Amino acid sequence: MIDALAQALAELDAQGLKRRRRTLETPSRAHMLIEGRPVVAFCNNDYLGLAGHPELVNAARQATVEAGVGAGSAHLVAGHHKLHEQLERELADFVGMPDALLFSTGYMANIGAITALVGRGDAVFGDRLNHASLVDACLLSRAELTRYPHGDLDFLEAKLKASSAKTKLVVTDAVFSMDGDIAPLPELLALCERHDAWLLIDDAHGFGVLGEQGRGVLWHFPSLLTPHASRLIYMATLGKAAGVFGAFVAGHATLIEWLVNKARTYVYTTATPPLLAAAVSASLRLIAAEDWRRERLHALIAQLKAGMAGLPWTLMPSDTPIQPLIVGDNAAALRLAEGLRARGLMTPAIRPPTVPAGTARLRLSLSASHEPADIERLLAALQELA
Repeated sequence: MIDALAQALAELDAQGLKRRRRTLETPSRAHMLIEGRPVVAFCNNDYLGLAGHPELVNAARQATVEAGVGAGSAHLVAGHHKLHEQLERELADFVGMPDALLFSTGYMANIGAITALVGRGDAVFGDRLNHASLVDACLLSRAELTRYPHGDLDFLEAKLKASSAKTKLVVTDAVFSMDGDIAPLPELLALCERHDAWLLIDDAHGFGVLGEQGRGVLWHFPSLLTPHASRLIYMATLGKAAGVFGAFVAGHATLIEWLVNKARTYVYTTATPPLLAAAVSASLRLIAAEDWRRERLHALIAQLKAGMAGLPWTLMPSDTPIQPLIVGDNAAALRLAEGLRARGLMTPAIRPPTVPAGTARLRLSLSASHEPADIERLLAALQELA
């Protein structure tokens, strides 16, 4: 059996699909030390540069004194600390929804919410470019799954109209993690209202970045807010722009109470350390108060776009910190990433099955902690490698 695995790994390597980890030796930030080498990192999702912020560190330190390190048990046993409770109220208020529920990860939040709401005899509809956690959650639910072409509302409406399922659920990324584009959420919500379906929005890459004060995609499209809360299921992660760890689902109070009772990834796992909840609370205050972080981020995005002219690779249209540079061939994407790494620039080569075959790319992630000089250095290296 080990020989078979070794052969399969060799085949992945030959196809340019084998992955490896690189060991980080400093806090997550724009300038890091990876395996002993200083690099400018265009590879993480710390979009606002908050992961190592002193206020978050201090909040976590103080909470450790108050609450210890581990939660000790599941939320429904004795692990639900007052810091968790406080953060859930803050998160609901922050995104403009009636109630919220903390989960350990975005993967667990999506699996827990979807499998609690639909099952055999129901129907779930997902954008073909949805994150793997949404795809896996739909499959685990045992509901009938329809994957519609990316952003194809006509196709989706035809399938919704034809479905006789008792419960229908549409699931979508808000910002697509490998393309950086934003889903047509107002139009999706209108479809769900016409065909009596739930709409689950995964805002992992929009929370903290989009909307007024970084309150996420619901504030980027204000028409999504009340009175539609009873139809919306909103999920966002806390380890990207928020700079900490975890995730939450927000929605109608009755929905959240149902998830407390029926979301298996919430019921049957130990609660996250309370110190993380305290750090997220501190992060929310900074996200709301420091608009300069988003302003700087947008200026860096504009700078990158302006400097890409004349390069042989295509920068996909995106107004978010995710800037995908399409290379095409797996081996070519790996060579380009390695060429940048040799010049002290860390960029991930994204290959199938994460993206469709023939669309291997560099996923350039920008952060408010980057300097304009970092963007110029990246552009100069790409020109040289071209």
